[in-house]
Amino acid sequence: MKFTVDKKERYCTFKLDEEKLNSLIAPYVKSELVILNQEGYRNIIFDMSLVTFVDSSGLSALLVGHRISQEAKGTFVLAGCNDAVIKLIKISQLDSLLNVVPTESEATDYILMEEVQREIEGE
Repeated sequence: MKFTVDKKERYCTFKLDEEKLNSLIAPYVKSELVILNQEGYRNIIFDMSLVTFVDSSGLSALLVGHRISQEAKGTFVLAGCNDAVIKLIKISQLDSLLNVVPTESEATDYILMEEVQREIEGE
């Protein structure tokens, strides 16, 4: 599995450098997301700009990312999803659960706004 991780102070970006997020890759993605969380990253941007196909195992990996970020009082954001992936997320009724934005820049803004909100609320 090919991927890159860009670690910042308040968040990290996990970019999957593969076209498919399927049952062959999903277990490795889950492991990497758990490792990032264990390293202290509660806010994760998952850059899917190169991904053209996601199956149920791939959706499961995304839900793991969402869950571990949420448990750490953080935010998990999907960025750069193509139309087919967005359609699958909507068909699976996960669009109300997962945070999906068009670009990595918007994902960064989303996370930083969430961080400000948490600071205001004292979390």
